[in-house]
Amino acid sequence: MEVTASWDSLRQQARKLQAQLDEQMSLYRKLVSANISTKSDAAESDLESWIERLLKQLQQVNSQMKAWVSSGGSEMVSHTLTRHQEILQDLTQEFYRLQSSLRAKQEHASLLDDFREFDRTRLDLEEGAGSEQQTLLKEYASISRSTGQMDTVISQAQATLGSLVHQRSTFGGINSKLSNMSSRLPTVNNILSAIRRKKSRDTIILSLVISVCTFLILIYWLTK
Repeated sequence: MEVTASWDSLRQQARKLQAQLDEQMSLYRKLVSANISTKSDAAESDLESWIERLLKQLQQVNSQMKAWVSSGGSEMVSHTLTRHQEILQDLTQEFYRLQSSLRAKQEHASLLDDFREFDRTRLDLEEGAGSEQQTLLKEYASISRSTGQMDTVISQAQATLGSLVHQRSTFGGINSKLSNMSSRLPTVNNILSAIRRKKSRDTIILSLVISVCTFLILIYWLTK
């Protein structure tokens, strides 16, 4: 009875966290759709922090459920765990996608403001300022645009990294299930070995791509 109660308690916690995340994600979707501000405000930051905390708590509950299944849970329980993991993955990916979209919209609005300010200042300088001030203004506008573009790239890279980290955790759970299956069905060992080799190659390729992108961003930044 204690083991069953423990599993039921974990499922209740997971469902409660999923319901809270659904509610908060709905608010976040509306915020992203309506946002035209050039910078984050307190309400936006609080909402993002709350969603991140809920995702972390749900990940912890899923890890406890995974440990419970590994100790000898039934196939039905294993299927339930897989479903909870899929829900967590979907919520996490959607959150990072929305966050990246929001940062891009804010950066776009900021760049538009910079251009407007640049035009206003340029007109003022044309009326009574010297060429030296015009040169400085152009340099300032160029630096502002470059900085904005770099912030956008970094935000998107952070969102992508967060998604990859979560996918790595999900793949770990899948590997555990596949290992259990291989002990029952020895004939699938060759297939599992091929999957692991492909996963290792994909991991190496992803690491190389991220490293090259990071290096190119640093080079671009240093040359500006």
